[in-house]
Amino acid sequence: MKTEQMTRYDRRMFALMNRREAEALYATAGRRRLVVAVHIALTAASIAAWLGTVVGEGRWAVYVLPALLLPWCVATGLINAATRGLLELRGRALDERQLAEKQRVVARAHRLTTWVLLTAAAAVGALTLSGGTGIEALAFPLLFAVFVVHWIAPLWVAGLTAADGPMHDEAVADEHGDGSETVG
Repeated sequence: MKTEQMTRYDRRMFALMNRREAEALYATAGRRRLVVAVHIALTAASIAAWLGTVVGEGRWAVYVLPALLLPWCVATGLINAATRGLLELRGRALDERQLAEKQRVVARAHRLTTWVLLTAAAAVGALTLSGGTGIEALAFPLLFAVFVVHWIAPLWVAGLTAADGPMHDEAVADEHGDGSETVG
């Protein structure tokens, strides 16, 4: 980490992203996968609720969207904490290993969103060729959903690929009782 170049904002964000109070919630790969799965579900539900208020007649969505916001923010915070702010911190607050990891995560997320875009384009193409009606009505919701996936995919990839932290290593050592660790 290059602390001499960091601003007060960078130092504050670094400290925030490296807090460990909730580490038990994301200390293992299984727990991180669960947090990411919950985040994906909350994101999908939020997209549906938002589109229900904008495009549809979903008066219910006006009440559902605010109820989804807090758990979505908590899940986002847990993923950011699990990755130690990999995607939220500026480059000057990251060391060389973290910068390389950030590039790998963004590249993987880009490949993922390429497949999402291809799938969406193929679906629209298939509907068009089959003479499906109402394609115009699907354009905005589909493009909005794909945009959100493109925006959040790096966070999901980072959460799924983050390494187990020191807390997990200590827990494994305690389970063995001899200070040895398992390779995993």
